[in-house]
Amino acid sequence: MIGIAVSLGGLGLAAFLWALKSGQFEDLDGAAHRALFDDDAAAPTSKSTPERQ
Repeated sequence: MIGIAVSLGGLGLAAFLWALKSGQFEDLDGAAHRALFDDDAAAPTSKSTPERQ
């Protein structure tokens, strides 16, 4: 049982270190902001479409 616990802990540590090296934690706020704002609202409008009055 102790061997299994140590191996699972080592596996978790290895996964965490891999995530650090691959840049998974570099942009912590980006995903939160992308979830809140709609992509269509940020897209520029085309000037060739006539405006409705």
